[in-house]
Amino acid sequence: MLAETLTLWAHIAAGFAALFAGAGAFATEKGGRRHRRFGRVYVASMAFVSVSALALFGFDPNPTRQFLALVAVFSFYFVFSGYRVLSRKRPDDDPTRVDWTATGLLVAAGVGLTAFGVARLLDGVGFGTVMLVFGGIAGTFGLRDLRAYRAGPTEPRAWFYEHLTRMGGGYIATVTAFASVNATFLPSLARWLLPTVVGTPLLLYLARRYRRRFEAGAAAA
Repeated sequence: MLAETLTLWAHIAAGFAALFAGAGAFATEKGGRRHRRFGRVYVASMAFVSVSALALFGFDPNPTRQFLALVAVFSFYFVFSGYRVLSRKRPDDDPTRVDWTATGLLVAAGVGLTAFGVARLLDGVGFGTVMLVFGGIAGTFGLRDLRAYRAGPTEPRAWFYEHLTRMGGGYIATVTAFASVNATFLPSLARWLLPTVVGTPLLLYLARRYRRRFEAGAAAA
């Protein structure tokens, strides 16, 4: 089918654009013009990746594409929430209906991924472990965000740490998608989970480093 083929190639192209734009955003000065430009391209590319993944599932609703569609929702949420938090820098900027809806969809995706994981493991398929991990991450972040929406920001720079970790989480998903297709020399579980295992501690390290920098600047002032 021509439409399906074109959608697949557009999906792949957008994935490569997200991969390089995300790297550019991390490599450039935070808040600078180039950082913002790379960030906009990254967000737009990831939005297209997610929409096209859902379209590919519509063309051929097999279990693999169903799983990938759920992962697309899961991964784009991190990018979307990392972008949206920039509009809530001030303490009185409350989450809107868009934020609540997106978080609800993430929780639903987490439930779906968890259910798929349990079903696969019961069928003796080890890949169910990957689904359980992604489902657990999605559900944990979704419920955490719902609680945070009700409680409000806990510190003035909460938006910065959220932006850093959410965009980083979305980029981990981008690298995971790339590795799952191209790093065929690795076992399946390694291709799907290694970016998360490596990337998560790195994001935590960056968040701590910026926190120390901000605290040092406040103390000096």
